[in-house]
Amino acid sequence: MNKAFNLENIRKDFPILDQEINGSPLAYFDNAASTQKPKAVIDAIKNYYEQDHANVHRGVHTLSVRATELYEESRTKIAKFINANASTEIVFTRGTTESINLLASTLSGLIKQGDEILISTMEHHSNIVPWQELCIRTGAILKIIPINKLGELQLDSMEKLLGKKTKIISVAHISNTLGTINPIKKIIELAHLCKAYVVIDGAQAIAHTPIDVQDLDCDFYTFSGHKLYGPTGIGVLYGKENLLNKLPPYQFGGEMILKVTFENTSYNSLPYKFEAGTPNIAGSIGLAAAIDYLNSLPLNLCHQHEMEIHDYALDQLKSFSNIRLIGESHKKSPIISFIANDIHPHDVGTILNQKGVAVRTGHHCTMPLMEFFNISGTIRASFSFYNTKNEVKQLIGGLGIAFKMLS
Repeated sequence: MNKAFNLENIRKDFPILDQEINGSPLAYFDNAASTQKPKAVIDAIKNYYEQDHANVHRGVHTLSVRATELYEESRTKIAKFINANASTEIVFTRGTTESINLLASTLSGLIKQGDEILISTMEHHSNIVPWQELCIRTGAILKIIPINKLGELQLDSMEKLLGKKTKIISVAHISNTLGTINPIKKIIELAHLCKAYVVIDGAQAIAHTPIDVQDLDCDFYTFSGHKLYGPTGIGVLYGKENLLNKLPPYQFGGEMILKVTFENTSYNSLPYKFEAGTPNIAGSIGLAAAIDYLNSLPLNLCHQHEMEIHDYALDQLKSFSNIRLIGESHKKSPIISFIANDIHPHDVGTILNQKGVAVRTGHHCTMPLMEFFNISGTIRASFSFYNTKNEVKQLIGGLGIAFKMLS
């Protein structure tokens, strides 16, 4: 039986949406920064702390056993959600940023002076700075895949950058600023022809498109729980098991060890050798609850609704003569970035907030991308399946007031 998409019922699942901000209904369009949490996630975390909390692994008492079962069930659910080959390929981190830092640290042993690492112009700082630091440590060279004025990767230029010295390619699946959906399957195929490792920043993609890591054949895929209707402070690094086995531990301490003596230490098996110390147990349980919640929905219809809201908002925004859209890729996710002539984005965002509308303003941790477009920042509206056309009308009305006040 096909599941029906019921927007009214879905909105009831998210308690935070039922409030007023400055006397107006909340219209939350900051989903690219963080999605809101359904009651199922909030309840799962609450129930864990009220009923099951204990430290995981090796405990023989009932609470520890229950906590361990919930923790490892979370790993299994995540593996299934992205179609990993096994739960041992799922490493828990604090988020996409830590996942990429983990890789930039542990892959350093495979990189030597003169090797090349490719990233793109549209990357988030979290997918720039760790690789810059790796290049500084090893003498490798960072090369940049260019984009066009629509905000699309130039694959022809990328192919010219690839060669025998290319060791790592790390790109965003979807741009957090532009909403551009990158052709990562093609990128992965090209990278593997020159035997380079591929890291995919999936922070923006995980909530808006099905992810099948085996079909993509990516070497590593990263994402954050809070972008997927789960809690903050929990993230995932997927890696092919044979590659993760080759990499050394990232941090050291409890849990990631097998045996410790004062003379020598041996390390645990996957995925535990990358998970030093007490993990974010509640975070993993909350993320699993988010996945359960999403699996209860008609996700294809949810994604369709997101793009309908995006397209409606885009059409309404075009009624303003002073707006310049930033990022007009032919393949988009539900993110719109724009500027309004010489009006500072922060000023617009402040007035929108007075009307109950939450957007993100600034450079969105993509300063090199802002430099490419010769701007300091944008106003970004990013949509979820719980957003409505009435909320878009609220956004458009707020913009009209802002532009009148600030022009």
